[in-house]
Amino acid sequence: MRGTFLNSLMMAMALATVTTMTASAQPQMTTVAKAIDSNPSKTPKGAADPRDYLNEIDGDKAMNWVKARNLSTLNRLSKDPRYREYQADILKILQATDRIASPRFMHGGMFDNYSFMHGSIFDSLWQDGTHVQGLWRRTAWESYMSGNPQWRTILDIDALSKAEGKTWVFEDADCMPPANNLCLIHLSDGGKDAHVVREFDVTKGQFVKDGFVLPEGKQSVSWVDENTIYVTREWTPGDVTASGYAYVTKVLKRGQSLDQAVEIFRGDKKDVSAERGVLRDIDGNYVMDTSHRGLDSSNIEQAFYPNGHTDTHKVVLPLPTTATFGGYYKGQAIYRLKSDWTSAKGTAFHNGAIITFDLKAALADPASVEPFVLFMPSEHQSVERITQTKNRLVLSILSNVISEVRSFDFSNGGWSSFKLALPENSTLSMTSRDNDSDQLFAFSQGFLEPLTLFRADAASGKVEKIRSAPERFDAEGLQVKQFLATSKDGTKVPYFLVARKDVKLDGTSPTILSAYGGFGIPMLPNYLPALGKLWLEKGGAYALANIRGGGEFGPKWHEAALKTHRQRAYDDFQAVAQDLIARKITSTPHLGIMGSSNGGLLMGVQLTERPDLWNAVVIQVPLLDMVNFTHMAAGASWQGEYGNPEDPVEGAFLRSISPYHNVRAGVAYPEPFFETSTTDDRVGPVHARKMAALFEDMGLPFYYYENIEGGHAAAANLQERARRDALEFIYMSQKLMDNK
Repeated sequence: MRGTFLNSLMMAMALATVTTMTASAQPQMTTVAKAIDSNPSKTPKGAADPRDYLNEIDGDKAMNWVKARNLSTLNRLSKDPRYREYQADILKILQATDRIASPRFMHGGMFDNYSFMHGSIFDSLWQDGTHVQGLWRRTAWESYMSGNPQWRTILDIDALSKAEGKTWVFEDADCMPPANNLCLIHLSDGGKDAHVVREFDVTKGQFVKDGFVLPEGKQSVSWVDENTIYVTREWTPGDVTASGYAYVTKVLKRGQSLDQAVEIFRGDKKDVSAERGVLRDIDGNYVMDTSHRGLDSSNIEQAFYPNGHTDTHKVVLPLPTTATFGGYYKGQAIYRLKSDWTSAKGTAFHNGAIITFDLKAALADPASVEPFVLFMPSEHQSVERITQTKNRLVLSILSNVISEVRSFDFSNGGWSSFKLALPENSTLSMTSRDNDSDQLFAFSQGFLEPLTLFRADAASGKVEKIRSAPERFDAEGLQVKQFLATSKDGTKVPYFLVARKDVKLDGTSPTILSAYGGFGIPMLPNYLPALGKLWLEKGGAYALANIRGGGEFGPKWHEAALKTHRQRAYDDFQAVAQDLIARKITSTPHLGIMGSSNGGLLMGVQLTERPDLWNAVVIQVPLLDMVNFTHMAAGASWQGEYGNPEDPVEGAFLRSISPYHNVRAGVAYPEPFFETSTTDDRVGPVHARKMAALFEDMGLPFYYYENIEGGHAAAANLQERARRDALEFIYMSQKLMDNK
């Protein structure tokens, strides 16, 4: 397998020159930034970038820089006597064979860890110490329920990787309903968003000879019929949106080469992405074609083609472009409103509402659309997910960041519903549902409660516990509490605290604070074995902040931190930190923060805005250059969230919060830990590279680790995850625990 840790380490050791960071491994905040001419905060717009060479992802100079810093970080952290123990402990947990293999219904059997929803498969494979890249497996219902399922391997990703000299990551599969025997398998080399597509016969357990094959690219596919697919990809080099996504869909027939495909739909180059696809009912029957154009990260033009595959006449319903299509159930279109809307008849509908209406009637007369409000969340609620079984519509709802599941039925022109009797005060996730019945599977979990699998009947309401996963860390003496912090503008911000019941209120508890705060994504209490084993079990505390920008309380909570209002999310996070300190749970010498992606941006902002609040900062796969992010990887697609750097007002705000542009001379910064992946083609490694290089140029200590593989997840397999977890928690332990 290429790109392994050992190979990366050997290549790094072979470098002629290795830069050694001079910072001590012990906690300190004494080093201050020196003034340099190449600080981007002082560099005139359009001037040469002294760190431009790091933009070349696989360039020799850039990779030599990466390998040298990787080696320095590994040398420093792996020498800690706890490192091997931490890595072994978490790897044992990750590779444990007594994990619950998530059951996913599919056409007469169940597949391990994959759910077939209208021809699509989601989640990850079964991975363990032997099957590093994973197995796609199948078993019968009776076998699974026996507690000792006999799995049949459908596809061995390790064997495929070895045979082809790749590090294949099985990302997805689109299967042709209703039989679901023919699947278009999405394989990523190293975990990138870009992937190849190959047709696979799950009955025979082999790739289809002369079947559909698409070369690597950021692409999407939809089955039209057994011999026809819609393909959206970069047909001509450079013919992608500014975000790097495809916007042209063509029809490809079985046996045709790509150059024989016929264009059927074209979005706009200014879109984030665009594609044409197929809407099917719960039985897998064709209903009509659809298309969407992603105008930005918050707005979509959804269109319907009621006259069949070949028709180009489209109907766009008079709904706000922020409304998202949530499903097709018994002839009803299900939509989620993310902004207020008034219908043609003058009826006001509020953001957060789940609305329904007869789709075909609406397409015949769009002006007549007058929806029914299926569910209207309160100010403390939001709808997390919409799905359906054979006869029921199912909503996952958050109430004060706690989950509940409601089952809805549409009959005789009206709706009725009831709440499923799943565990209270826990995080619930619907892991699979059956198109052929009303059965669904759900996981329940909490910070201190490991996964428990339930089977529920969405029609009768019957709930049955199937099994629970073993505890992976000692939770004895730990408790979870929910508090409210007051943000700068008076907004009450909830957060969870996991700590010992007898925690000393003297400010000395080593505490990790995390959050996300973007894209309407809620942060929920989950069972985190690495955190539990390597941190909580050893006396550390953990806080999870539900700051604005997330989806905990619906669209308003998200929109409150959009674009030039994003400082609210950063103020919320700081308010939670200050509340923890005011309660004397912790103090700056013992307080660390951690977050990834948009959460990595959050951590970068906290590093530069409030360096006095933290003693450890882990910044994972982050955005950090908010002046140039639209020209980096898929950054242009997030202007709806962050704003446009070219806009005078939005651009000025983005520069004011951009971590890369706000490192100041004479300031004492905590020593951060930057993490990223070479193959991350979503956010990209350049943000972390340049920020770390800037710290180096300004004489500031830092840690840096760039996993060669792994994509935006920064890990392509369990071994890489264990190494990353061990490095992170050694860093946190040194900074926050060892300084008592």
